[in-house]
Amino acid sequence: MTQDEMDAGVGAEEGAERSSGASAQPEGKAENGVAVAFGRQLKLLRVRAGLDRVEFGKRVGYAAQSVASFEQGRRIPQPEFVDKADRVLDAGGLLVALKEELARSQYPAFFRDMARLEAEAVTLHVYATMAVPGLLQTEDYARAVFVMRRPLLDEETIEQRVSARLARQVIFSRKPMPTLSFVIEESVLRRPVGGLPVLRGQLEQIILHGQRRNVEVQVMPTARPEHCGLAGPFTLIEKRDGRRMAYVEVQRDSRLHTDRADVRDVEEQYGIIRAQALTPRESLDVVKGILGEG
Repeated sequence: MTQDEMDAGVGAEEGAERSSGASAQPEGKAENGVAVAFGRQLKLLRVRAGLDRVEFGKRVGYAAQSVASFEQGRRIPQPEFVDKADRVLDAGGLLVALKEELARSQYPAFFRDMARLEAEAVTLHVYATMAVPGLLQTEDYARAVFVMRRPLLDEETIEQRVSARLARQVIFSRKPMPTLSFVIEESVLRRPVGGLPVLRGQLEQIILHGQRRNVEVQVMPTARPEHCGLAGPFTLIEKRDGRRMAYVEVQRDSRLHTDRADVRDVEEQYGIIRAQALTPRESLDVVKGILGEG
């Protein structure tokens, strides 16, 4: 699976958390170590300041129940809470220092390193075969993907995953702008994940992103007789320092290739896939055509 099918549980990824200011701990861990460590520090600083949870919550704009969840490591606070808490408790940056690790810990364990690399990428190439790449997903489409995940995810984890996926999309407005390309199987664009209204919204978003100057979206037609991408999806990453990597994942078992020969093989494959796919202009016309069919 691709970088997104992966962290989607196929493969960025918080609306409900927005009101509570928090997110649930990642799936597959009885306890989120980073969140627990942050919570202990938070409680120590709050007690040192002589504030109970109610008063502290008033000062940072959160309910006492949310504060308790943060302190117990059951939920991951949003960055704005961390900033406010650090100021109110005069922590001198102690809490802020954990903010980056907290942000990473909201992703499934198998995707955390990839999320960091993605945030540092100057070039990102994605080949998607099962679902729309997470970087292109709408909130409704992402939620539908997580809801269908098996084993089932609880509601808090679903909302946390949706929020994390949407947070990754800041890459589109990052400066300097990274170069992004996506090759998506036509069958993915026709699969009504979440229902036809959700699919329509998703297709519209793909069209909008495909019109960005630093983004190219290509469609691989189902009827193509020549197709070198049958081995499955992947993501190619190039960092600021020039290092290139290839990320592949199947059933939440991820692997990051850094050996130059291995990466070169995947780069060659992607080059051929792009040549076999429709051009970006033709691809957007296909997406618009599928949208019109609904």
